[in-house]
Amino acid sequence: MKNRPELLAPAGDLERLKIAILYGADAVYIGGSILGLRANARNFTMDEIKEGVKFAHKYNKKVYVTVNIILHDKELKVVSDYLKELEKCKVDAIIVSDPAIMAIAAANTNLEVHVSTQKSTMNVEACKFFKKQGIKRIVLAREVKREDIIRIKEEVGIDVECFIHGAMCSAISGRCILSNIFTGRDANRGGCAQICRWDFDLKDNEGNKIEGEKPFTFCAKDLSMIRYIKDMIDIGIDSFKIEGRMRSIYYVATVVNTYRKLIDSIIADDLNESDMDKYEEVLKRVANRDSMTQFYNGKNDYTCNYYNGREELSNQDFLGIVLDYDKKTKLATIEQRNYFKIGDEIEIFGPNINIINMKIDKILDEEDNEIDVVRHPRQIVKVHIDEVVYPYDMLRKK
Repeated sequence: MKNRPELLAPAGDLERLKIAILYGADAVYIGGSILGLRANARNFTMDEIKEGVKFAHKYNKKVYVTVNIILHDKELKVVSDYLKELEKCKVDAIIVSDPAIMAIAAANTNLEVHVSTQKSTMNVEACKFFKKQGIKRIVLAREVKREDIIRIKEEVGIDVECFIHGAMCSAISGRCILSNIFTGRDANRGGCAQICRWDFDLKDNEGNKIEGEKPFTFCAKDLSMIRYIKDMIDIGIDSFKIEGRMRSIYYVATVVNTYRKLIDSIIADDLNESDMDKYEEVLKRVANRDSMTQFYNGKNDYTCNYYNGREELSNQDFLGIVLDYDKKTKLATIEQRNYFKIGDEIEIFGPNINIINMKIDKILDEEDNEIDVVRHPRQIVKVHIDEVVYPYDMLRKK
């Protein structure tokens, strides 16, 4: 029996938390209203954290809260009370980078503490140090190579969490000051302006602009470890982390569902190459940047970044989400998310169904009038589907 790793998913709000849990995540990580690193995310109020924890625990899943900001003195006075409130909400752990928060949590609560990737932990001695401080898990820096992960597991004996999918940072595990310099928004305090995604002019030593086919960037390509998941299971990584608290519900559902199926197939020892190809294609379609393995296999080089511009298209595969299904009429009530019409070939996927392939042959509006096209944002329609579908199942282009 192979080690069964935790599949850890991002949740930018309560809706995405529920989607992640329903689509197969073993745990989710969320941000509260303060002391986190996603200032632009919707984030969770304390009441929403309570509701999210209650929902997750109903399914025997876990909730971790990011408290990974780099503190200034002015915030010290609120840390203890905030952590006590999180403890009352029964969160399963907090994710921390500042040693002050680690110490305050240990002195004032019984919260389990995980070291954030923001701490850039990459070596055995650092892991030993944190273990002595009572830390239960370390989210290793994205730059750690396979052989170093193996050594940490063998010599330290601590839970390790590694990223398997999502955006990369051009600085070491998020330690960037470019945002602060260019815009005054501090990336290490939640305000990253993603300067590495910007286009730049290049100039020679005399200050003359160098003309190229496209503007210069140093934007990192995304991470995807799909081809290495079996190896990561074999070497004993405890938690597989998906990046993306700012991503859509479709992205969260698709990525979580794909890795869930992949991990379960590997554990059951019934994964075949055809299935792997399908999983990889699904992940490629849901992304808007190219992806690669980055640092894990030690082959990171200039191919890990875009330097001459890139095209990032918003995903148009997501067509709608199921709200309800009438078994008698075989009509599913759908909330539209992208244009679709009679005759389109689609797929329906969800946590409790096998993928349904079908051609749309009947659409009704809210007054039960037959229509040919669904083009209005979040339009509520009914679509004929022979097989039973459930709330939160999703429609996408085939």
